[in-house]
Amino acid sequence: MLSVIEQRQSVRKYDPTATISKEQLTKLLQLAGKAPSAWNLQHWHFIVFYGKEAQQKLLPIAYNQQQIVEASAVVAVLGDLQAHQKIDAVYDPLVAEGKMTKDIKETLAKQIESAYTNAQYARDAAFTNASLAAMQLMLAAKAEGFDTCAIGGFDPQAFMKTFHIPDRYVPVMLITIGKAAAPAHSSYRLPIDELTTWIQ
Repeated sequence: MLSVIEQRQSVRKYDPTATISKEQLTKLLQLAGKAPSAWNLQHWHFIVFYGKEAQQKLLPIAYNQQQIVEASAVVAVLGDLQAHQKIDAVYDPLVAEGKMTKDIKETLAKQIESAYTNAQYARDAAFTNASLAAMQLMLAAKAEGFDTCAIGGFDPQAFMKTFHIPDRYVPVMLITIGKAAAPAHSSYRLPIDELTTWIQ
């Protein structure tokens, strides 16, 4: 796993003839979905642009970055502003299996509903938790021999309108997936001491 972290880089030039199957993509999404999330509410939704026709529709929204159409696929990672509506779906199976009591479920449900009365919390949670799944998707892709790039440069309003995305969701990032046609740009990492404060 450590080697995957070391090897993963943001690739922007892809082999346009390389493909990824729906089965391979589904596996990557399943692995991404194992990311941790607050209260296990899984605050993400994936929209997969699969095939050059679909990717071409996304191209102008992503400011005509060629990696959008050269990659084998693009995954839009959305955050769920109404993740609290998943309470029953997430906890009822645990109650049914005897792994959680009804009382504990009700206690958690009250905590969650209280948190979601705060719109800022809902938005922060959507971005934070969806980003955990996004990073896990990129690591899973690298482990399976694919390259990726996280893209924040796109028009979120146009994305929502063009693809008829419900207001429940907020676009967090796009992730291109494919096979590198050129090495990633060199990047410099700041010394960890400059990015770390120890409190003892």
